[in-house]
Amino acid sequence: MDPALAVAVLDERRGAGLREVIPSTMGEPLLWHGMDALLTACARHGLGVNVTTNGTFPGRGADGWAEVLLPVASDVKISWNGATAPTAEAIMTGLSFEAAVDGVRRLVAARERLAPRLARRPTISLQVTAQEANVTELPEIVRLAARLGVDRVKLNHLQPWFPHLEGRSLRRSPAAIERWNAAARGARTAAEAARLPSGAHVVVQNAAPLAPDPAAPAPRGPCPFAGREAWIRWDGRLGPCPHPAAAEAFGDLGSVAGAPLGTLWEAPAYRDFVARVPEHPLCRTCRFRSAGGA
Repeated sequence: MDPALAVAVLDERRGAGLREVIPSTMGEPLLWHGMDALLTACARHGLGVNVTTNGTFPGRGADGWAEVLLPVASDVKISWNGATAPTAEAIMTGLSFEAAVDGVRRLVAARERLAPRLARRPTISLQVTAQEANVTELPEIVRLAARLGVDRVKLNHLQPWFPHLEGRSLRRSPAAIERWNAAARGARTAAEAARLPSGAHVVVQNAAPLAPDPAAPAPRGPCPFAGREAWIRWDGRLGPCPHPAAAEAFGDLGSVAGAPLGTLWEAPAYRDFVARVPEHPLCRTCRFRSAGGA
């Protein structure tokens, strides 16, 4: 995305209810050449930045990125795939698990060092894609988080949008669901026992048990996106949500390159999308609406 386009959207939304900016959930945002400009604009408007990074901290290292991220961050989520080097490095090719652990440790230490000049205390989280390759390590990931001073472990089920991913899903069969339920139970137990240096518990999210039926493992909850989050693609197009098929299903919602976001948000095309979400065929089967965590 052109950094000027991103900054223009924030300027246009000043005072209009925008609370938080999520700079990409696809790819590594710390590689984007516009990141500094976005952080500066968010600081100017008092907006929190909810950023997910793969934990390699390219270019500046963990200490350098902490200096620019933490003063404006609401949450820094680090993608995490295992409690041991063999598992983490097999899932994320090219990762140094030792370097990743050191990066988290440095980020947490920087938050304490910078605390006197932070407007808010950002949370630091590990975001885990639960799958066959790491399911047995979920409880130990929670214990590792506690040792590192990480506030939260967010568990997300692998989204098998493509056929080759189906075999990794923990929702694909009763046996896989049972492995998930056992690991989720272990993660909740670990969170109760393991303590942060402050004495607080690590927060574990989305560790809910699933029903043994792969066709309906969890009840459907409300859509977490429609009418709540504006998904703006790299070229300025307003997207319905992160579902890969949503853009085709709901059609053209306009672009912030040609109209203010506020105008697109209130336009008939977007309002029609919001109204259709509960019963649209795509939405009725959407994994993001799972009450057990996507």
